[in-house]
Amino acid sequence: MSNTPASPAPLSYKDAGVDIDAGDALVERIKPLARKTMRDGVLAGIGGFGALFEVPKRYKEPVLVSGTDGVGTKLKLAFEWNMHDTVGIDLVAMSVNDVLVQGAEPLFFLDYFACGKLDVDTAAAVVGGIAKGCELSGCALIGGETAEMPGMYPAGEYDLAGFAVGAVEKSKILTGRDVVAGDVVLGLASAGVHSNGFSLVRKCIERAEAAGTVPAQLDGKPFKQAVMEPTRLYVKNVLAALAQHPIKALAHITGGGLLENIPRVLPEGLAAHLKAGSWPQTELFAWLQATAGIDDIEMNRTFNNGIGMVVVVPAAEAEATAATLRAAGETVYTIGAIAARGDGAAVVVG
Repeated sequence: MSNTPASPAPLSYKDAGVDIDAGDALVERIKPLARKTMRDGVLAGIGGFGALFEVPKRYKEPVLVSGTDGVGTKLKLAFEWNMHDTVGIDLVAMSVNDVLVQGAEPLFFLDYFACGKLDVDTAAAVVGGIAKGCELSGCALIGGETAEMPGMYPAGEYDLAGFAVGAVEKSKILTGRDVVAGDVVLGLASAGVHSNGFSLVRKCIERAEAAGTVPAQLDGKPFKQAVMEPTRLYVKNVLAALAQHPIKALAHITGGGLLENIPRVLPEGLAAHLKAGSWPQTELFAWLQATAGIDDIEMNRTFNNGIGMVVVVPAAEAEATAATLRAAGETVYTIGAIAARGDGAAVVVG
């Protein structure tokens, strides 16, 4: 009788929880989506170890501008409500809108999708949203990474991250240094909550569900659609306005809301005085404020509260700039003016 121990049963990578075939299938689903985003400058995209991009030759002194972000806890609602097709738009928008603030044209985007077990249909829906966001902002989806990591994420959940790279002529970089007292502050309407403040949004939903007071609709949309409406992509319309008008500064209203983002583009000693009521509060934001029981200051610090991008222009150019943006499809409000800061706050809403 032999004492030789029996050989253990062979273990494959799939037995360990990683399905290479599923990953390959996802890549094949992604390729036609990525092709729709191709633009001048792409030398090699999806499939290589690294994507190649040539800065368009029309730039004389190109400066590269980069931005990176995720989608945050908005993903928890995507999992719960099985709504995966728009969070990719959020992912792109959070980075390309930031790049835009420096006056830059987004050139390309890469994403990172991580999960415990890869569901090809879910991942394809997410990447479809990423490709749509890139297409709408004129930005090429030239690469990314799908990571299947058993045990790292609960079943049915995933995480998203991404980054964009843009370019701007060195002489045309927006720094806000030319902003002066008397300049006008324009506000471009948001599409909804965008991708910030969702930890509080989810608490509001929990409170309303417990009380049985979740509304059927908000702003003419089913409740879940209103909450999950993706971040607005301002790129093409604002770039067109930049080409026509002397815009001095832009601020993307994300985490920290109006109160913390506008000061980032103002010179020292200046403040933005915003006029309360100069833009309407949507049903969604009114519901969030009432459900959370918070004051106007907290609303303007937590959420975009209806304004997703701020544009600072000379007073003499305000009307023409607003008209250009409206003609392109933006909803524009004159929400305030720049003034000396004195001993007050950098942003005053009153």
